[in-house]
Amino acid sequence: MTKGPKALQKEITEGIQKQRDFFQSGKTRSYEFRKTQLKKMQTAIEAFDGKIKEALYKDLRKSETEAHLVETGFVLNEVKDTIKNLAGWMKPRRVKTTLFHDVGSSAIIPEPYGNVLIISPWNYPFQLLIAPALGAMAAGNTIVLKPSELAPHTSKVIKDMISKYFSPEYITVVEGGIPETSALLNEKFDYIFYTGSTHVGRIIYQAAAKHLTPVTLELGGKSPCIVDENTNLKLTAKRIAWGKLINAGQTCVAPDYILIQKNIKEEFINLVKKYWIEFYGNKPEDSEDYCRIISERHFDRLVNLMETSGTIVHGGEIAKEDLYISPTLLDEVSPDDSVMQEEIFGPILPVLAFDKTEEAIQFVNNRPKPLALYVFSESNGFVNQVLENTSSGGVTVNDTIMHIANPHLPFGGVGESGIGAYHHQASFDTFSHLKSVLKKGFRVELPYRYAPFAKNSATLKFLAKWLN
Repeated sequence: MTKGPKALQKEITEGIQKQRDFFQSGKTRSYEFRKTQLKKMQTAIEAFDGKIKEALYKDLRKSETEAHLVETGFVLNEVKDTIKNLAGWMKPRRVKTTLFHDVGSSAIIPEPYGNVLIISPWNYPFQLLIAPALGAMAAGNTIVLKPSELAPHTSKVIKDMISKYFSPEYITVVEGGIPETSALLNEKFDYIFYTGSTHVGRIIYQAAAKHLTPVTLELGGKSPCIVDENTNLKLTAKRIAWGKLINAGQTCVAPDYILIQKNIKEEFINLVKKYWIEFYGNKPEDSEDYCRIISERHFDRLVNLMETSGTIVHGGEIAKEDLYISPTLLDEVSPDDSVMQEEIFGPILPVLAFDKTEEAIQFVNNRPKPLALYVFSESNGFVNQVLENTSSGGVTVNDTIMHIANPHLPFGGVGESGIGAYHHQASFDTFSHLKSVLKKGFRVELPYRYAPFAKNSATLKFLAKWLN
């Protein structure tokens, strides 16, 4: 039986209050508690590994290997890394104390925010919920997890896993759609972490603003590939072909469109066709490694983009009953075409040509800042020109996607592609308030700071030079 709005809100309010009470007890703050819970999460993921992969196949047709690489294996690496580094991250970070402060010591002390809400999308429904949760756990918070209702099988497995290994006053899962998300956003949290579309990100931001709640928004955008004529074209095409079709293109950092110098465009298109056939065969619908579109709504949106933009030079096959869209290349694409007006988030790759490097840079800069940018060239001058004159959340040079696989590189957007970053220590810092602390004793006391100031003016001006 579906709960009414009042009953739903009451249940969520009571659950959050229990988490607040648990946080106020101080139990989440110790190193021993945090490490124990992280190890418990590792055990939980390993125990549920098969069920998680089965759910991912049902939701997105992800193969077992892909599910391991980009979901469970990815998160297991992150939890092991977090456990290994936790003690060091928790230590106070000593900083310089100036002479103006007489004798004293200064430090930045990480402390948990409190009660955290994490909302995840459907495209990587396990990784993008549990990976940020590891940072929140490491930082000593209590956590409400909201998985995507568009990946219902994965959502259920996550709820079962969390319910089995963690008490709800520490970590709880709220399943459901818009009513549940709206009820959660009515509450005051100490931090909100959201991954998803820019449109919904704005709604999350507005809801957080009512309570002055800090947020991390991991959004998206149209991530371009800029391809120089001075490149290894075969490897360039192969790496773009690979990056585009992970999860059938339903990846926030997937190559969204190609900007390539005119004289190599035709060869590039032929190479991408070749590699897609190598990867998935002449009938990708029969490949166990090729995913499906998440829903009919997204399927219809992608078909409309494909049919109203440019010219299909490869692919274009669809099967709505199977939510299947074949790997598709579009040529003769205009910047005004519908496929260039929104993030594609599917297996459709538009190719546009340019003459001069400045044209490609201007094209990117005329649009909202992307979550990722890819530049391919064996010319350091070309690469540096692009890096110095564009802005994006992250960059991979001569490859795609791979910058997010390095845990030591914070992952996040800029402008409309997001606010904040995470992975490795950046996750811990995201979910920690970095509190500045100055400690002084009573043995030394310089009188110069006290009124009347006139008699100490020269001394104060001299000391002011040493503030840094």
